[in-house]
Amino acid sequence: MDRKELEAKVIELVAASYGKDESEVTLATSFKTDLGGASVQMVALVSEIENELDAMVALADASACETVEDLVNAVEEEM
Repeated sequence: MDRKELEAKVIELVAASYGKDESEVTLATSFKTDLGGASVQMVALVSEIENELDAMVALADASACETVEDLVNAVEEEM
């Protein structure tokens, strides 16, 4: 999977986990200010990343991500 495909997949998973339309989520989207950053949603997102992308990102690492791009970078490191 190349970087663009990974970015698109993570955006898709973020949108699904946070109940947003994919068009509302970009790499610059902030988990805290744009998505509300609920920890329950982050737990679900990490689980989906593990299931869909076979990348084991620690919840603490994912929760430390400020933007969707930060999360993409964390996932890329684990792949």
